[in-house]
Amino acid sequence: MIDPQEPLEVQVERQAKIIDALIQRATREDDIGGSAYSLFQSAIALQGEVWEKNRELERALDTLGRASNQLRIAEFAREQTQRNLADALEAMEGGFALFSDSELEICNNQFKRLVPDIAEVIIPGLRIEDYLDALYHSKEVTWDPSAAGPAATRGMGVERSDGSIVPPVFGLRGDRWYQITHKRASDRKVVLLSTEITSVVRQSRFEKDRLIDEQARFVQAAFDHMTQGVCTFSAEGSLLIHNERFRELLRLPVPLVRKGTAVAQILDFILRNNLLSSPDPVPELARWAAEIRTGQGLKKQVRHLSGEILDIRIHGLPDKGYIMNVMDITAEVQTTQMLEQRVQERTLELTRANERLQRQNEEQVRIDEQLRIAKEQAEDAMRSKTRFFAAASHDLLQPINAAKLLISHLSEHAGDLEIGDTVKRLDRSFVSIESLLHALLDISRLDSTGTEMSVGHFCLGDLMIGAREAYAGLAEEKGLRLDVVPSSLWVRSDQRYLSRSIQNLVVNAIQYTSSGRVLVGCRRHGRQVVLEVWDTGIGISKKDQQRIFSEFTRVTSDGAGFGMGLGLSIVDRACRRLGHPVAVRSKPGIGSVFSITLPVVAQDPANVFGDAEDGSFPAEDLDLIVLIVENNPDVLFATTRKVESWGASVLTAASTEEALAQVRELGMAPDIILADYQLDGDDNGIKTIQALRRETGAHIPAVMITASREDTLAADSKQHDFTILTKPVQLSRLRPLIDWKTSSVRQEEDDEDEGA
Repeated sequence: MIDPQEPLEVQVERQAKIIDALIQRATREDDIGGSAYSLFQSAIALQGEVWEKNRELERALDTLGRASNQLRIAEFAREQTQRNLADALEAMEGGFALFSDSELEICNNQFKRLVPDIAEVIIPGLRIEDYLDALYHSKEVTWDPSAAGPAATRGMGVERSDGSIVPPVFGLRGDRWYQITHKRASDRKVVLLSTEITSVVRQSRFEKDRLIDEQARFVQAAFDHMTQGVCTFSAEGSLLIHNERFRELLRLPVPLVRKGTAVAQILDFILRNNLLSSPDPVPELARWAAEIRTGQGLKKQVRHLSGEILDIRIHGLPDKGYIMNVMDITAEVQTTQMLEQRVQERTLELTRANERLQRQNEEQVRIDEQLRIAKEQAEDAMRSKTRFFAAASHDLLQPINAAKLLISHLSEHAGDLEIGDTVKRLDRSFVSIESLLHALLDISRLDSTGTEMSVGHFCLGDLMIGAREAYAGLAEEKGLRLDVVPSSLWVRSDQRYLSRSIQNLVVNAIQYTSSGRVLVGCRRHGRQVVLEVWDTGIGISKKDQQRIFSEFTRVTSDGAGFGMGLGLSIVDRACRRLGHPVAVRSKPGIGSVFSITLPVVAQDPANVFGDAEDGSFPAEDLDLIVLIVENNPDVLFATTRKVESWGASVLTAASTEEALAQVRELGMAPDIILADYQLDGDDNGIKTIQALRRETGAHIPAVMITASREDTLAADSKQHDFTILTKPVQLSRLRPLIDWKTSSVRQEEDDEDEGA
């Protein structure tokens, strides 16, 4: 019912009203007629409440007394603080002013008396904008930006109401300087401090003058030690600093190079005394003066009357002044002239040397042309030689092939007759002729720059068996064992040259082995295989192991071997072209091992014909119709006699047309075609095979027997499905090949009949 926050007088008044109300209630209850005991109880309760209210009233009066004392103490402290603040403000060295809501609240006397003519307007309530306006327009104030004190005070001005900035530093009469500092104490209060910085400004002036003087001495000292003449001018064109070299080079009198002399006076002196050897110096100097006034750089080379050549350059300075450099370049010009003369002399010498080189170049061109013609002639000769050997390989091998076939036929019929030995000797002679001819042809092809290797994949074992079949008779005649360890590995190489290399190694081993054996085998090492030919011959010394690969080289000269010594040379050349390393190990009197390292490849089933090249002839006769196409009558006769001796029926033709006529007359397709590659004119064996297959409508097996070494034949054989045998034909390969090719056809026919 009583709010403790209300004044004490209000609380006392409320308590009195409460007491009166309680008394009136007690009186009403008595009037109603309550019992005496109830009245007594009400009186007691009323008295307790009155006492409680009296105690609360006393506590409130006590609190009011203490609050009154604290208020008197606070008022005293406030008055003391104001006196202390006033004393502190007055004790400050600078002016102090506090603005609340942009109006002056308090300031000290220093701030008020700072500018005498505006002291009367500095009163409480003065707006800060009005003060700044009064300060800005005061006659006592000097605004001098060049004397604005330390650099740290720049950019700290106070903004006026119109947006202009009152500089933070200003001066008063008597060379006194002050700085105004503007600080915001809170959102509503702003403090302005005015600090006297007269000593700082004067010290700054002193330091500035001292630094300028020192800089001038440094510049002057630098100018004095320069070898060129230097002079600086102000923006108005008056001389500031120069060195003695400047006066000496221009031959100027001493009074004319004193500080403050105008550049026009110097130019006028030069003009009046004709110091420059110019035909018309007046316009020249006028142009100089115009260029200087426009602020453009100036660079001139002039000759002084004394004979010296001067380089004059004028450059602008940041303060709109300019600096003039004068340098004596007489020595440099003379050196340049001397160098130019030497350059001219050297140019003349070079011109003469160039003429000599040109003549030599023309001579070299003529020699190069002669060399080119000679090279073309050599290449033509090489091509002619290649064509000659290509033709020779066919023309020479044709009669040898016929002779070998006839000798083979004779040997079969001679038996134990007296001519049997003669036939064998004749056969060996032709073998020697064949080997020598093949060696010469191989050497020719390997030396030819246009020879291309026909690299492919094939079985290495077939080449090893072929070598055994070719030279088993030769080994048998010398009483040697020629053994071949079978191999099913496939390699990547040129089949013809690799076969020739293996045969040459076997022949070489047989030549230089008088007793024992020759072994051909191979060892696999990872992705490579090493083909080796072992012999128990005479061996080769260390010094001869490299020499033996040269042409026409033999280990001994006692007739132990035969041939021309070309076999190992062919092996070395062919394997180097193919990238197959060749090695030899040997001990004199024990034997030798020759080896060729080859890359191993996966087997290609499409290129094998089983055991077709096994050396054994089948016992039964050939029950076949064989068509032989050969344009050489002797070879045709010999081949026919040999094939007929095997029990076959033979049809012969010299061209494709004759072969077609024979087939048409027969009325059926032959079992196999044996065709020579090179026929008369533009006819060849490939055309014959294709024409016969078209005529009969059957895929007739075919064997191409040729002395040609053309690289395209291998690709043609795969494309048109025929097998190649080189001349002279090895009968040990021909007969099994015929059996194999015809047996596969017969097997297909049998399978078709069974299916029907």
